[in-house]
Amino acid sequence: MTLRKHLRLLVIVTTAWLLFFVAGLPDYYQQYSTRAMIVFDIVVLPPLWYIGYRSIRKSRNRIANSLWLSFYFVVPLFFYDYVYCGVYLGHGLAFLWGYWYLTIYYIIPWLIYPLTGWWLDHKRQQAAAHVRHQEFRNARHP
Repeated sequence: MTLRKHLRLLVIVTTAWLLFFVAGLPDYYQQYSTRAMIVFDIVVLPPLWYIGYRSIRKSRNRIANSLWLSFYFVVPLFFYDYVYCGVYLGHGLAFLWGYWYLTIYYIIPWLIYPLTGWWLDHKRQQAAAHVRHQEFRNARHP
């Protein structure tokens, strides 16, 4: 990935974090019930996966791209959450338990994006094998 793509991805996830931060005010989603946050996490997951899927699908190196997406969807967001919840609010790393609905998304991208990259690579390899098989078959039986 080029430096420009890295910076673009960092700007996108930073903007997304800021939007989620503002939407979660005044208590960074602590004001909502556990049930509401479970529903929220479930609702956010399909669009998050689809964004990754579209990006990974366009890539030539799908596994590497999926790992970079996982990195950018986790590391900067964890850093921002830690600065706000851990440092500013004074929770330290204990914010990982109190803000479990954030913590889930420090794990999920590392699962869904590499698996999506592997799945798309597997589909590409199957399609290529099918084309090679058809060409071989057509060459043997003109």
